[in-house]
Amino acid sequence: MTHDPQLARHGLFDARVPRYTSYPTAPHFGAAIGPTDFAGWIEAIPEYSEISLYIHVPFCRRLCWFCACRTQGTATDEPVVAYVQTLKTELALLARHLPRGVRLSRLHWGGGTPTLLSAGLMRELADAVFAVAPMADDGEFSVEIDPNEIDDARLDALAASGMNRASIGVQDFDPLIQKAIGREQSYALTREVAEKIRDRGIASLNADILYGLPHQTGPRIADSVQKLLTLSPDRVALYGYAHVPWMSRRQQMIPSDAMPTPEERLSLFETARQLFLWDGYVEVGIDHFAKPEDGMAKALKAGTLRRNFQGYTDDTAPVLIGLGASSISRFPQGFAQNASGTAEHTKAIRAGQFSTHRGHRFQGEDLLRARIIEALMCDFRVLRAELLSDFATTPARIEALFQAAASEFGDMVRITDEGFFIPDRARPLTRMIARAFDAYDSAKAKHSAAI
Repeated sequence: MTHDPQLARHGLFDARVPRYTSYPTAPHFGAAIGPTDFAGWIEAIPEYSEISLYIHVPFCRRLCWFCACRTQGTATDEPVVAYVQTLKTELALLARHLPRGVRLSRLHWGGGTPTLLSAGLMRELADAVFAVAPMADDGEFSVEIDPNEIDDARLDALAASGMNRASIGVQDFDPLIQKAIGREQSYALTREVAEKIRDRGIASLNADILYGLPHQTGPRIADSVQKLLTLSPDRVALYGYAHVPWMSRRQQMIPSDAMPTPEERLSLFETARQLFLWDGYVEVGIDHFAKPEDGMAKALKAGTLRRNFQGYTDDTAPVLIGLGASSISRFPQGFAQNASGTAEHTKAIRAGQFSTHRGHRFQGEDLLRARIIEALMCDFRVLRAELLSDFATTPARIEALFQAAASEFGDMVRITDEGFFIPDRARPLTRMIARAFDAYDSAKAKHSAAI
């Protein structure tokens, strides 16, 4: 992929746009959705169906400066122990509303740092989850693992509880960059943890790495990617670092004068991208790579790749339930988000109700536009036949939506009788092209850079 001059002409290096892990995006959620809606949507899940479950652990032993997630630091285990008890109460509340026979196609523990939990707490939480809903036969239980916050006992507990996919955050292996972002984690430690994960029979390993970090150069990111490739991860997320100090105060610790320019960010992405492709990985969407035998690569080939709050996924379950403070759930009816603060969330759960405090009920063309945006983000194309088959729309309406986007991007998109396509050279514009199908005003929301 070369740097087409038209990328700049269309504003790639200046724009701030949503990542489109949902539609509408979270800034457009409102207070009209509450605990009663959330409970009702759970009760509407068909019996004996499969759902996804996400559990958020918002605690970290130390707060990395680059991170914009809702997390809080703790030097002791007391708040973590109390939080797990709240999660267990929340799981019991979920069980009272969940229809019979429901199983888990996916279970993911994220954060924060889920591996902050002791081995005993991990077993307690896993037992509480599976008492509510067992894993499906081909289900996937994944956990985000901080190599700085894991030991043999905790790995043993996770393996014994059924974890079959682990996700390791790398960010970058360069010591200068690690110091600048407040995340010091050696290659030797990361490799040791990856080996210990595989020694326990956990065959699937994910890794996250960032481009656009302070002091990052082409040679430096190439060195980090090559080190990462020696770990042979099954999937890699190559995320662009989102520098949003107005949202995350800790990012003010990062030196702004050491940040790469938008043009340099694109070059950093391309350097890393080429290394993954040369090593045989399949490019998935705008920022993921997977081994050809991995489920995500297979989903891409089969046309079943999806996108949710965790990024790209091969999970096609129609329901994702998020538990814990700030977690977001998706149902066929809409989105629901828990109270963001742990105190508010805990207060609601202890009072015997869900902490849902905002969300969105699908209306109008929401589902049609959501599918168009998801298809573009996953496959760089959307097919007319699929839209006409799955949604109450007309050929004229689809054509109008396509033409409106084409009027903005010209020959950087292509419209045929089959559908709407983003050519290879325009893929860096994907999030911007997706925005052309967004009916909500994103001007007031402070999104991350388009590249």
